[in-house]
Amino acid sequence: MAQISLTFPDGNARDYDAGVTAAEVAESISKSLAKKAISATVNGAHYDLAWPIEADAQIAIHTMADEAQANELVRHDLAHIMARAVQEIWPDTKVTIGPVIKDGWYYDFDRKEPFTPEDLGLIEKKMKEIINKRDPVRTEVWDRARAIKHYEDNDEPYKVELIDAIPGDEPLRMYWHGDWQDLCRGPHLQHTGQVPGDAFKLMSIAGAYWRGDSSRAMLQRIYGVAFTGKEKLRAHLNMLEEAAKRDHRKLGREMDLFHMQEEAPGQIFWHPNGWMIYTQLQDYMRRKQRAGGYREINTPQVVDRKLWEASGHWDKYQEHMFIVEVEEEHAKEKAVNALKPMNCPCHVQVFNQGLKSYRDLPLRLAEFGSCTRYEPSGALHGIMRVRGFTQDDAHIFCTEDQIEAECARFINFLAEIYADLGFENFEIKFATRPEQRVGSDESWDHVEGALEAAIKATGRAFTLEPGDGAFYGPKLDFYLTDAIGRVWQCGTFQVDPNLPERLGATYIGEDGAKHRPYMLHRATLGSFERFIGILIEEHAGKLPFWLAPRQVVVASITSEADDYVHEVAAGLTAAGVRAQVDVRNEKINYKVREHSVGKVPVILAVGAREVEDRTVSVRRLGDKQTSVQPLDAVTAALGREATPPDLL
Repeated sequence: MAQISLTFPDGNARDYDAGVTAAEVAESISKSLAKKAISATVNGAHYDLAWPIEADAQIAIHTMADEAQANELVRHDLAHIMARAVQEIWPDTKVTIGPVIKDGWYYDFDRKEPFTPEDLGLIEKKMKEIINKRDPVRTEVWDRARAIKHYEDNDEPYKVELIDAIPGDEPLRMYWHGDWQDLCRGPHLQHTGQVPGDAFKLMSIAGAYWRGDSSRAMLQRIYGVAFTGKEKLRAHLNMLEEAAKRDHRKLGREMDLFHMQEEAPGQIFWHPNGWMIYTQLQDYMRRKQRAGGYREINTPQVVDRKLWEASGHWDKYQEHMFIVEVEEEHAKEKAVNALKPMNCPCHVQVFNQGLKSYRDLPLRLAEFGSCTRYEPSGALHGIMRVRGFTQDDAHIFCTEDQIEAECARFINFLAEIYADLGFENFEIKFATRPEQRVGSDESWDHVEGALEAAIKATGRAFTLEPGDGAFYGPKLDFYLTDAIGRVWQCGTFQVDPNLPERLGATYIGEDGAKHRPYMLHRATLGSFERFIGILIEEHAGKLPFWLAPRQVVVASITSEADDYVHEVAAGLTAAGVRAQVDVRNEKINYKVREHSVGKVPVILAVGAREVEDRTVSVRRLGDKQTSVQPLDAVTAALGREATPPDLL
């Protein structure tokens, strides 16, 4: 029997017979590990405990304590257990695919009758019965003809079609969970009882075309979530409940911020309240960028394909571009243009106008650039994922030696803005050179070293992501974590020597010769639309006072106070507060409730006593108690509160 050497994470190695399984390796280490083992990583691939290992390899044995691997296995097994449960309850149902997704899994079924929400409870009950049976899970590798015959004999046409789509050199793994069988790449747990029976939940039912093709059969998809323990499941369900309350689409309606309609898919109709947030945020960013040494520009929306061909976007990005063809006068054929999906090629055109010297660098050009990208309709999500958006985009043209200072400058710039917007902490991910890249190793060494030194100069930590940089340069991505633990990638900083090369950008160096500048792509918020959606959900609609579209409503308690209501509102407006009046013939409790649903931060109630004493009754959003305060003091305090943080 041939011998192989397996090396463990601690650097120690042991010899085994070729064909040894990870289960046998675990047994050779200790009986305790053998009982706890659930899978292994072999040369970077996730292995079932039952799969043979035929050659020398790096190996790590996993237990339920290894959350990434444990979650994958639990969710994958539950997909199979759910499909088994469905077929045990409704034997005529045909099964298709059931992949693991974020936080859970789904499985698509072909069944004549539609599943109902009540059916989910029946399926969950049957799944728990299967888990409690502790049925063994086993796997075999079959040849193609045998697998096809098996599925044809069992009237499972979707599995036959899947086999036809699998490359000929890929093994066909057949898995059994008890007597129920499925075609699957694996890996899986060793018996159904290893799945925590109290840590999963079926969530919803949806329609899905077979293989995403609208001309094919409409299937029924059941989604589930699962974790390695019931406390983690409970925390996830609580997060989903909180996320539903914070959903920017729901709050957008309640606050009358925007709407979307089918005549303009992926496009936003901003209402006055929503546009007020947008313009306040844009004005704030404009002031910050001016103070940060940026020069604002504006570039065309529609650009001839020649520029996109020169930049490389026509070949690599055309499927995401909206193409515009026009009949130009005297032209033999139609002119082909595209709505710009990004701003960078246009910014190079601005740089290229006139001769640039090394004394002009770094040159920081910023644009609130309106971009249009085709996103599939199924990917659109409120104002978070749209087809038309505006980026707080900027490009810094500089020398290689200026990259470190510009990077550190941007990190500090971004940190100030995030703090002003309520995000004190953020994570930096540093993506380094990919295997396929342009440029010399010496240049990559220098640029990567500059970015790392810049991060360290700001005193911030980072996570290294080897190989995830662009083909032309490394990048930093900036991640925010919101109030309920969701992570959003917003800011970015990318080093690019490629686009200036392609589009002929040069500057005159100190030596009198022409040189290529580096182009630093940077965004702080990303798209305004998406960031506003994040802000709405982060603050559950209770935006910072300076950003709130309606900061104060002055409401009358009696009609005798109407004149005073208008006087109070006029004084607040003069102090820089966005104030509205509500003198409708409605009860004050009705008015307070309505404006609270609309997330108005402050409601000032005014009745006969307030008129006489020149006071107002102050109620802040979320507070049950009110306080009566002098009008002058309230006006001054709210004026200060309404001042954007950069102007304080």
